[in-house]
Amino acid sequence: MIHLSTEITPDQIRRYENELSERKDASVLERAVKKNGILATAQDDIANVNMTPIFSIDLDTGHVANQKQSGRCWMFAALNTMRHAMKDTFNLPGDFELSQNYTYFWDKFEKANYFYENVINTADKPLDDRKVAFLMETPQQDGGQWDMICAIIEKYGVVPQSAMPETFNSSASGQINSLLNLKLRKDAVEFRELVANKASRAEIDEMKDRKLQEVYRILSYSFGEPVTKFDFEYRDSNKEYHIDRGLTPKTFYDKYVKWDLSQYVSIINAPTDDKEYNKTYTVEMLGNVVGGREVKHLNVSMEDFKQMAIAQLQAGQSVWFGCDVGQSSDRKNGIMDTKVYAKDELFDVDFSMSKAERLDYGESLMTHAMVLTGVDLVDGKPTKWKVENSWGDKVGDKGYFVMSDAWMDEYCYQVVVNKNFMPENLQKAQEQEPKMLQPWDPMGALA
Repeated sequence: MIHLSTEITPDQIRRYENELSERKDASVLERAVKKNGILATAQDDIANVNMTPIFSIDLDTGHVANQKQSGRCWMFAALNTMRHAMKDTFNLPGDFELSQNYTYFWDKFEKANYFYENVINTADKPLDDRKVAFLMETPQQDGGQWDMICAIIEKYGVVPQSAMPETFNSSASGQINSLLNLKLRKDAVEFRELVANKASRAEIDEMKDRKLQEVYRILSYSFGEPVTKFDFEYRDSNKEYHIDRGLTPKTFYDKYVKWDLSQYVSIINAPTDDKEYNKTYTVEMLGNVVGGREVKHLNVSMEDFKQMAIAQLQAGQSVWFGCDVGQSSDRKNGIMDTKVYAKDELFDVDFSMSKAERLDYGESLMTHAMVLTGVDLVDGKPTKWKVENSWGDKVGDKGYFVMSDAWMDEYCYQVVVNKNFMPENLQKAQEQEPKMLQPWDPMGALA
């Protein structure tokens, strides 16, 4: 059926004007919103009262890291969960951190190769093909997912921040991202031309090798060349001196982190019609390390989602999680609560959508990763959660946020748990071969 368009008429506008003029509070609200903005006017202070930072389970995780002007939250959150365990095992000082710059270098390098492979594999498609357009929109970026940091660590290991400190470009990634995306798009032109001219795979690989050498040089100038051998020297929280000489990134990981990353799996809650619960999913063209660990999600109910996170916290281990941090969130006070802003009341408009509707219609997806370090249980049920962010200690409660359980229900999409904390039926479900989702599926969003 063809629907003819209908223009807005002067009569409609007059009706809208009359409706607004009949509202007794319209002038007051207009002045308040114009002067203070929407969020400040709609803010409900009751959220501050209800979200007091007191928790029945509260892990001591020390200093809050700061990703600064970069999109490495997923990387910071993962390395933070690992350093939390190291802090307890080796009595490390509270400000100890693993090098985010080291894993950042290798992620950028591997993402370049991943992009090249996707360009080569789609080179027979026209530029206006949706998958080709998707690739060219953002050849690479800072964001990632849990399985992607695992792929980096499994291949390259980790190092303490003292062995490869932050640089200007790792802490403020705008310039390096612009330059890399320019280079990758230019290289895409050449790869597509090579494929169109029936080049052999050997010829394509020869050019790819030259391109990767250039990427390595760009990254080395920007972040420093990755450390290959180093000494780990520190004073513990009792001021006792320690030094461990001649370590490599792999031997450091094996000795000090010691996690079997195959045991840590991604759990999602995506209540959309296209994703059954207790089924696994992956996303086409999502990843970083060619030949490395692939992204794999197990979709579960929110009740199961939370119970596994609680079980891991009860065992004394923090939990990596992904959410849509910009929704109903007060950054300054460190509060994430569905009641923090009463926008419906302010405008007398129903803004409510279900979680599934927000995912299906592009209103929400995972935008940020943080760490659960506590939960408040009342009669065995969670009421609020303690969150370690990576925005430094000037926001929230020295960098920590409080998240209401209702907010978790609506805006949390992913947690990472050790299989030991999964019920047996979900462990079996996680072993299934995953269904492939389209590259633009919301569960492919990068934190």
